[in-house]
Amino acid sequence: MPSIQIDVSEETAQLIDELAKRCAAANRERNDATTHGPLTAETLLALLAEDAAMAISRPGSWEGADMTSLLGAHGYQF
Repeated sequence: MPSIQIDVSEETAQLIDELAKRCAAANRERNDATTHGPLTAETLLALLAEDAAMAISRPGSWEGADMTSLLGAHGYQF
């Protein structure tokens, strides 16, 4: 499986870790009724990468459309 490495600030890494922990807690509260199960920072970022790829592979899906909208909000139009 290909791997992509990115550099982020320490603050960003900590905030992503906190978000993943909150998502994991939400997953437990929902009795594992989430699409990707309990998240770690790595699995959270993989989930976002999958959704970003769907902007190309499945642009009409809610994941792809939402990522296209998010990128558009940052000024990226394609």
